[in-house]
Order: sequence, then structure tokens, then C-alpha cells
Amino acid sequence: MQYHTPNNLSELEINLKKIQHTISLVCKRVNRDPAQVRLLPVTKTLSIEQIQQANHLGFRCFGENKVLEAKSKYEALQHLNIDWILIGHLQSNKVKYVAKFIAEFHALDSYKLAEKLNHRLLLEQRQLPVFVQVNTSNEESKFGVQPEQALALIEQCQALTQLKVVGLMTLALHSQEPNEVRRCFQVLRELRDNIQKQYPEIQRLSMGMSGDFEIAIEEGATDIRVGQAIFGARNLPDSYYWSESK
Repeated sequence: MQYHTPNNLSELEINLKKIQHTISLVCKRVNRDPAQVRLLPVTKTLSIEQIQQANHLGFRCFGENKVLEAKSKYEALQHLNIDWILIGHLQSNKVKYVAKFIAEFHALDSYKLAEKLNHRLLLEQRQLPVFVQVNTSNEESKFGVQPEQALALIEQCQALTQLKVVGLMTLALHSQEPNEVRRCFQVLRELRDNIQKQYPEIQRLSMGMSGDFEIAIEEGATDIRVGQAIFGARNLPDSYYWSESK
């Protein structure tokens, strides 16, 4: 898929309006309110200037995959009203940074990590909305709990006062077959629906990226994580950004 890289603020605005128009069209097709879908620009590898441009166009929530990259941007842009959202895997030795400034965490995948994060949040006197990451594609290369393990993790997290589980997150199978991609999103939606019988407050579905967000919206996504379709193609493959160990 070809993504146009904007060279100025006007071209960035065009890209953003195209995405927003597509969101509206997809929502109309499946009888959803576009206001139910949050477009989360993913700013990994982008410059401070590019983030400032997107913020100038009205965006205040930005997704980052790597904690230290997010930290440097947070420190450089503290004068702006920005919420930094961590959407990538979190190593336990970087929990202290997340507790200080991250506004949402979309990739909680173990109780051990949840405990450490809760402890640091207590020290910072902060609460944090989190999404449990679910491996709906059953790929060993992806982080996340298995679908059948999600409810148990959510139940364990109820005792952690500083964490609030608000939804589920997944990365779909990287496939040219739309039905295979769609199935990943269906698994997450059906899992959320079942979990809501016990925990009705868990409503959000963080799923869908530049190449598959339309399918994700059709299947109920509330938060879509879009980078390249807004800011242009990256030099490194997505797999680099979805592992803190690389």
C-alpha cells in the first residue's frame, strides 16, 4: 500500500481529512456514529515539528510504541496540551517512566507487569486507564494474552487501585486476506462482549492500523491507531516497533 508523505501543514491536513472522511463513510455503512471512533495518530519516529503540526490541526492524543522515545517527546512538548498513549510492549524496567507521564496504556499483557505499574503509580499518586492486549492471531511473534486468559487477568487487576481496565487491544494478522484480518477483530469484539457481562465498564476496543482500520471499524473498533496513512511510509518495518526488545 502506498502512503503519501506530507511535505507541509496543508498536505498533512489533507491526509487527516481523508482519514476522517473514510471513518465517516465506514461508520455510515455499518450504522455507527463516527464520534464513537477515536482516531489516534501514531507518531513513532516522527519529529517534534511534525507532532506540533498535528497538534495545531486539533489532535492532542498521540500513540507511541517505545517508552524512551515517548519520554523525550513529552519532555520537549510539555508546553502543549498533549496526552501520550503507549501502544507498544512495555518492559518492566521502564515502568517508572510510564507512571510519570503516560495518559493511557494499550498493551497490558501480564499481571506481573500490572503489579509493578500499580506500585509505581501509587508513588506518583496517579491512576492509569489500561487496555489488555490480546493475541487474537495466535502468532508467537506477537505479545498479548490468549483470548481465554483475558478475563482472568482483568479479574486479577480489580485489586490494583491505580489501574483501570477500560478495554481490549489487538494487532490483527498481517495478511492480504481480509477475512483473516476481520476474524482477529471479531474475536476481540466477541471477547469484549462476553467480558462485559461481568465488567460492563470495559467497553473500548483498540484495534486497526493504517492498512486495516476500515475492517476494524466495521467490527466495532473505538480506537484506531493510524500512523503511515497520516504521516507517510516509514523506513523500518512495523515489526521493529512492536517489540521493546529490539
